Amino acid sequence: MRLLIDFLTRFGWGLAIGLVLTPATVVPAGFFRVNMLVVMGLATFAALLAHSAGPVGVWPLAAAAAVGAWMGSVAWLGEKRRAGIGFCVACAAILAAATVVPLATAPITAAVALLSGLVTGLTVHAMLLGHWYLNAPGMRIDALRRVIDVALVAWAARLVAAVAEAAPGLTAVLERSDATSLSLLALRWLAGLVGLPVLLVMSRKTLDIPNTQSATGILYVACLAAILGELTAQLLAATPS
Repeated sequence: MRLLIDFLTRFGWGLAIGLVLTPATVVPAGFFRVNMLVVMGLATFAALLAHSAGPVGVWPLAAAAAVGAWMGSVAWLGEKRRAGIGFCVACAAILAAATVVPLATAPITAAVALLSGLVTGLTVHAMLLGHWYLNAPGMRIDALRRVIDVALVAWAARLVAAVAEAAPGLTAVLERSDATSLSLLALRWLAGLVGLPVLLVMSRKTLDIPNTQSATGILYVACLAAILGELTAQLLAATPS
């Protein structure tokens, strides 16, 4: 249960940051409205789970983020751009707080958790933005390029953190020869740290054609790689040595 709550708050934080970084002068308000509802769904689910079995302090933050996301969707429905961006920023800050509250005594772990959320959230955000080109085919492609570039930066930072995390414990994992641990470790690296950047670069290159539909198809696979990679990283972190 704790792992799912952590994943939901991280994911919501990453999606909200993606909305903050998306140029509202280029992307229609409808995209922001729909995706604020996605953030609301993630925050609501996290709040419900955390209220019954979550770390202290998480559920009120997640609930506040859910309310803020709903208010943000209303602002975007009325095309109130400044208010809408404000709610995006507020939701990102609240969900970041919900992510780090259980890790307050371990600041490095908290920073890694935020990076994990960025990798997942920005990758999914890029896929959702690519899909929106079906609704707004005249939208400028550089908006999607920008999101993919930021996702690659987040992946690079996460790779550095993963190497730093793995170095001390890698020998212990290999010595145990635990089939489950080794399988999770392989999946984490192959999907989340090796496969993901390849898929992101492929989608970025596809935009040079330009072909947003093909790029979005590649981003669908990138979403699976990001989610699998970060979920397995959480499972490995939770597995006792």
